[in-house]
Amino acid sequence: MKKLKRLAAFLLAVCIAVSALGCGPSGSQESTSDSDYRVAMITDSGDITDQSFNQTTYEACLEYCTKNNIDFTYKKPDGDTDYARIAMIDVAVAEGHNIIVMPGYIFAPALVEVTYKYPDVKFIALDMTAGDIIAAAVGSKYYDDPDSYEASDYYNTENTYCAVYQEEIPGYMAGYAAVKLGYRNLGFLGGQAVPAVMRFGFGYVQGINDAAEELGIVDEIQVEYAYGGQFYGSTEITAAMDTWFSQGTEIVFACGGGIFTSAAEAAAKVGGKMIGVDSDQSPIIDAYGEGMTVTSAMKGLGATVKAMLNSIIVDGTWEEHVGKIENLGLVSGTDTSVNYVGLPEDTTQWNENFTVEDYYELVQKIYDGEIQIDNSIDQMPEVSVKVNERQGSIM
Repeated sequence: MKKLKRLAAFLLAVCIAVSALGCGPSGSQESTSDSDYRVAMITDSGDITDQSFNQTTYEACLEYCTKNNIDFTYKKPDGDTDYARIAMIDVAVAEGHNIIVMPGYIFAPALVEVTYKYPDVKFIALDMTAGDIIAAAVGSKYYDDPDSYEASDYYNTENTYCAVYQEEIPGYMAGYAAVKLGYRNLGFLGGQAVPAVMRFGFGYVQGINDAAEELGIVDEIQVEYAYGGQFYGSTEITAAMDTWFSQGTEIVFACGGGIFTSAAEAAAKVGGKMIGVDSDQSPIIDAYGEGMTVTSAMKGLGATVKAMLNSIIVDGTWEEHVGKIENLGLVSGTDTSVNYVGLPEDTTQWNENFTVEDYYELVQKIYDGEIQIDNSIDQMPEVSVKVNERQGSIM
């Protein structure tokens, strides 16, 4: 009898805990699916209307699950902490969801903890590198000697898939398009000088250079290049962007979380233009000024989500992907909808100098290897255009 009472008390406590954790914002797509799979997406801490990773991931999950009659929900943590994200994963699993989708490297600590904890659950992690996982597991000592560690030692490779993206490709496309569209004084404002941001920036410079060489205007091009040293805007960074725009910079590729706010605030004062990053950022950047966003260098999180869910639920090809950290880029030279990187076709400000058809031709050339984009980040690419690279952060 005492054992039964203790068991009942334990079950009651679990129910109360799960109920408390589950009272944060969440949503579901109800269905009468006969599938054994139930999908849950966890937001990083923001909302599914963030016009970025959360919204892109949520909409892709919702679209796929609705089309295939699969139960779907999302969970929003009650704070921006690893504990809160892990708690929402716990809740989702307790509710019976056996596919968990996590958008962004910020989930690396959660991945390290939960993938062994729930061996029967399948995890899809987006934009998460091996370095993110190792650093989450061993801390800052990873950066002292990165070659001494293997990511596979720190998470369950039997139930987890990770995707990273070839940022240099959409960075290149954005720079190429900007010059073809008529911009001659360009800027790159990165967050911190981390590999993903650097690949975006170095690709951007290469695209600018190639377009300038094709047009025979190398001497007319100037690029301001700097890192803010942080992933959010500040009065100091806004002041630096004011200087750029006042001195003739026409368009800035802001690459690094919320740092775009400083560039957008400065651009709004003078009618300047911007390039978004990661997703189609025109809805949030254009809030600072109508038509401010010329294009965005995008990662195809939505395409990744749909492909991986399909591999589990329909195709049965999950075993070909599980355990991998795949570096995704172009998979088609003709069907841009299936590629994992690119520019937004509906909102890019095409003109007679660079049309959407010209963009398709550019994609084909990159896919075919006719255009080679260097993905190394050891040093600034050697280019013919003038690049004013600021050493250290702009602060």
